[in-house]
Amino acid sequence: MSKKLLSLLLVLALAFTMSATALAAENYADLLPAVKTIPADYTGKTVILHSNDVHGALDGYACMPAMKQRFLDAGASDVILVDAGDFSQGSPYVSVSKGMSAIEMMNAAGYDVVTLGNHEFDYGYAQLMENLNTANFTTLCCDVFLAETGEPILPGTTVVECSSGLKIGFVGIETPETATKVNPGLITEIDFATFDELYAATQMAVDTIKDDCDLVIALAHLGMEPEGAMNGYRSADLLDNVTGIDFAIDGHAHYVMTSTFDGKPIQSTGTKFAYIGALVIDNETKAIEDHFLLDTSKLPKDEEVAAKAAEIMGGVDEVYGAPFATTEVELKGEKADSRTHETNLGDLITDAMVWSVVKEGGIEQVEPNQVVGITNGGGIRATLQPGEISMSDVNIVLPFGNTVAVIYVTGAELLEVLEASTFCTPETVGGYPQTSGIDWTLDTTVEYDQGDVYTLNGKESSYFAPASIKRVTINAINGEPFDPEATYAVVTNNFIAAGGDTYNVFNRAYVEGSGFDTGIPMDEVVMNYITEVLEGKITAEMYGEPRGSAVQILAEAEEVEEEPAA
Repeated sequence: MSKKLLSLLLVLALAFTMSATALAAENYADLLPAVKTIPADYTGKTVILHSNDVHGALDGYACMPAMKQRFLDAGASDVILVDAGDFSQGSPYVSVSKGMSAIEMMNAAGYDVVTLGNHEFDYGYAQLMENLNTANFTTLCCDVFLAETGEPILPGTTVVECSSGLKIGFVGIETPETATKVNPGLITEIDFATFDELYAATQMAVDTIKDDCDLVIALAHLGMEPEGAMNGYRSADLLDNVTGIDFAIDGHAHYVMTSTFDGKPIQSTGTKFAYIGALVIDNETKAIEDHFLLDTSKLPKDEEVAAKAAEIMGGVDEVYGAPFATTEVELKGEKADSRTHETNLGDLITDAMVWSVVKEGGIEQVEPNQVVGITNGGGIRATLQPGEISMSDVNIVLPFGNTVAVIYVTGAELLEVLEASTFCTPETVGGYPQTSGIDWTLDTTVEYDQGDVYTLNGKESSYFAPASIKRVTINAINGEPFDPEATYAVVTNNFIAAGGDTYNVFNRAYVEGSGFDTGIPMDEVVMNYITEVLEGKITAEMYGEPRGSAVQILAEAEEVEEEPAA
């Protein structure tokens, strides 16, 4: 095939790109991707192709080497493949191997440099390091340290020297939110740089390489969500406080963006290979001359990598793909739903959790009408569509392998949990409580009364305790009057029982021995509940709509001036 023809194919493959800011998220304008004409000749250019938040979409990996070859055929001197984290979790295709199959796919695709996302730690620090021992790429993380020695768990930086002589420095940054977004019991060996320490650790890493390279690229698993703004944990905050970074390839928030509204050089591809990102560097000027996103639905795939993905996915589908139940209704579990308000899927899951414990007995400290259920909305990862339901479907909804646990707390502590876990609602927050047995009201027109930062196992967390209870009222517990001095049994998951997300109160109770872990995985509990209690059919009568036990008082809609695209 001629170089001219290859160049023409490249133009067609790259036709659908982003030339302006586009943030596909509930709190940003939904700006459509713009069509952009891409020069066909990449002679004298170095290209960085990037992904983030792949979350088990293994078939997308085949696009990376295929596009690398396309750029090389069009004259690029070097093409570097990088990832900004969260590749180890999100579907059974990676969760059943505890993230190892993601490493296998990234090796096959030929990745060069990656950083870690919070979900890389979902199976524990030891499992992560075992997985990375098989990686053929360089993994960076400048802000996570061994608790015992203070040494970084991985190199913070690397410099890639290209064939043209261009030197590109990379620094890897992990979100400090990992400390409370992962089961704390699985990461006791490590500490995270929090608040200003995040900037200091990143600045130190940048300073070690800036004199040895032409450009510094941050692989930042930080995101741009409002939840992170309070602590300064967004990628934009990093750029405001750290000097020497030329561009940030971002992950964590699942935003599709080519810059921020105020023009900060941050690019992110969304999630599950919806897009691949590209940075084009001129070898002579040593400057980034272009950056854009590629719609993967328009891209070719490498046959060998695609075959490997099909092999892994086929093996999992054979075990997990058989249907065991049906649902008449859509059970909502998307981020914009489960992290902002009560959903019918949240009701189903928490009902199943309470049922699983009550039917077995063992809750003797309280009366049956004092047993409630809570799970964090961020632990619900997908929507179930009407029709047949398989084990794989449930595993995608609940992919973390969390088990059902029981915590005994006072009514006052239960109030604190609900207040702390809705501190920024109606903005999304991973700790948003999906509940069973609790009739409660949240007044979002009242400002959260922020108190001291929560500490977890002697370390500062990412969240602040309420100085007072101002936003949440508990109206009733299982139809009975709420008593702040009474003891309640909360059926929950072992992640928030250990203080994950905003649930520091649960950790305080749990470490004092006030509770137990059943050891039963949540996905099994939900499948058993659907099979035994619902007799294999989720009906509109039972779960067609949220039950309405969590009522929100919202501010009247205000006219907001639309922000211009950067």
